Amino acid sequence: MSRLRTAIALAAIAALVMSVPVGAAGPVQRSAVSTDSTVARPTVDRAYALVQLKGEPLATYVKTKPAPGKKIDLASSTTKAYRAQLSALRNDFKKWLSVNAPKARVTGGWDISLNAVSVRLNGTTLAKLRTAPLVARAEYQGLYYPTDADPDLGIIDAIDAWAANGGSAATAGQGVEVAIVDTGIDQTHPCFDDGGYPTHTRFGVAALTNNKVIAARVFNNKAVSRGYTAEAIQDHGTHVAGTVACNYLTPATVHGVAIPYDVSGVAPAALLGNYNVFPGDVANARSEDILNALEAAYADGMDVANMSLGGGASGIQDLLTIAVDNLDRASMVVAVAAGNSGPGHYTIESPGSAARALTAGASSVPHFVGAPVTVGPDTYGAATGDFEVVSADLTAPLGVVTGTVNGLGTACSALAAGSLTGKIALITRGTCTFSAKIRNAQNAGAMAVLVANNVAGDPVAMASDGTAGQPTAPAYMVGMATGQAIKGSGGVATTIAVALSYFLTSNVDIMAGFSSQGPTDVDFRVKPDVVAPGVNVLSSVPGDCGAGGCWAFFQGTSMATPHLAGSAAVVLGQHPSWTAAQVRSAIVNTADTGVLRKYTDGTTVVTDVNVVGAGRENLLAAVNAKAAIEPVSVSFGAIPSGAGQTKTVAVRLTNLSGAPGSWTLAISGTTGSGVTFSVGPGAVSLATGASTTVEVTMTAAKSAGFGDHQAWLTVSSGGSPIAHAAVYALVK
Repeated sequence: MSRLRTAIALAAIAALVMSVPVGAAGPVQRSAVSTDSTVARPTVDRAYALVQLKGEPLATYVKTKPAPGKKIDLASSTTKAYRAQLSALRNDFKKWLSVNAPKARVTGGWDISLNAVSVRLNGTTLAKLRTAPLVARAEYQGLYYPTDADPDLGIIDAIDAWAANGGSAATAGQGVEVAIVDTGIDQTHPCFDDGGYPTHTRFGVAALTNNKVIAARVFNNKAVSRGYTAEAIQDHGTHVAGTVACNYLTPATVHGVAIPYDVSGVAPAALLGNYNVFPGDVANARSEDILNALEAAYADGMDVANMSLGGGASGIQDLLTIAVDNLDRASMVVAVAAGNSGPGHYTIESPGSAARALTAGASSVPHFVGAPVTVGPDTYGAATGDFEVVSADLTAPLGVVTGTVNGLGTACSALAAGSLTGKIALITRGTCTFSAKIRNAQNAGAMAVLVANNVAGDPVAMASDGTAGQPTAPAYMVGMATGQAIKGSGGVATTIAVALSYFLTSNVDIMAGFSSQGPTDVDFRVKPDVVAPGVNVLSSVPGDCGAGGCWAFFQGTSMATPHLAGSAAVVLGQHPSWTAAQVRSAIVNTADTGVLRKYTDGTTVVTDVNVVGAGRENLLAAVNAKAAIEPVSVSFGAIPSGAGQTKTVAVRLTNLSGAPGSWTLAISGTTGSGVTFSVGPGAVSLATGASTTVEVTMTAAKSAGFGDHQAWLTVSSGGSPIAHAAVYALVK
């Protein structure tokens, strides 16, 4: 009987790209426009410019700037006279505009902090404005947003989704019960305070439940003999549960740093069930433990199950994947981690390989708590982990260890004795464990160590390898971009601050290198189904909240999965009559496409459906879904090279919109040579709630090229896409 590995989020010991928590484990068209996603939000308004004019403002002009601790004397004759001069300059600029850029209009002006004006461009270019004799600088006006919003929720458009269809934060997931098949839930955490929740029937050990966490059961064949209970000893299950349904606006502190927003789960009003299959310090669960947990959860009335776990997959289906498929048929949505065995195809894990699992790949959340590191004039963020940190601000020259990984050395073998004495070492992630490389830098005399990430995005917490003689030098991780920015600063004074800070960055929607990829074994189906935030996810853990120890940033497809489970709860809360298959389709087939980027550089868009599935989830689009597609992706399996085969797959479409609909269907974005896809009929009309079947056909020429062939099936209404599904075939 196969064993499944738990997804303890920071248990990874190796420093390879793949060495991350074990996963206890596009089409050109977009199904919906994201409204508050960090990616979708514009950062500049290209219709307006801010134009700085030559001449100092009052705050810095030698005759008007105030003495230290004082304010500008706006009533003085000197100030009034200078303001008149600046006003005249603005008028001169307006006159220049009237001759040289007559469509542009000045809409405002300033003279205290900036000598500047705002300009509505009306087609005028910045380059044109910069030719004006009075202009010192011209730029588009920036667009800014409140920083007190949870970035996880912003990425997937959850907040707007709560308000859709007459809902609110107070009702998001209300009436929906989500089973957490994991390491247990600490029901005493503020995330799960049951104040305001009505009395509810409880299942299992009453002492470990309340009216928010309504079940507490343990599943292990040695539970009785070893005294195992459903109590959350390990962190993982509580972290997962918080992402699903942490109470709305729960304050959080990490390592003494107050998070500048209050945390909410994806479905803050949902109820939770603790189905502990990793009790005590148990690190794996058997298939029967998980089956017992799933069946108990179903019998207890749970609507959704979250399984942030995974194990080896071989063959088309193992029995656990069949169980997942059957629970979906019986109206339980089962969200499962894709696994953390990537990068690379054929790394999808079981039971995430189940055809009817809602399988999650992982992408980045752009924030972390870390130490400010100042190198010369610039300051960067560095993540802490299992290793020592400075006890006071530390300043020393930067000691750059050069090598072949982005120009930096891995320090996986001994460094020259004394080569880093009195320095803060800069090395890179890769090849060996963090413990080994930090130890080698310390042995060469380093006072502290900065490890640059070797994948794009923000730094993550480094885990020790657990061996004896761990290094004692303070050690931090910096992002790959930071490593590249400072690798030429050898010898420059560098300061690591003792006081940690919260960093909100732009590193959003970067695919995690560790995220497992499809296709599945033997039958070569597309997996994962969809991607959700899974790197630097902030959520609850057991601990003393008074000491700031009950919150943590974890990473893994384990962290992406509860975003999908919580999303399923929100969708079900607004559409209780939808089937599990329709809920899955709503989440998968309305995902945002073209937004996920490669972990190697953080910029190249990923188009491989076996990496990103249908894209990155968009909960607002999901709750407003108009069409359900079953299956959620169309796979033709392996096509023998030279066979010249034609295959057809039946696809069921259901009208979820609440009104009769006329839709068109099309295939686009076909990749590879010698394989074509088509769909028929090309148009359907469906009454409210009605379904029909269309056929997607794959035709492979005998000369078809080897490897992956993919396309997109797009369903449109009135010329606008309303759903899309990946189409895939493998020639081999």
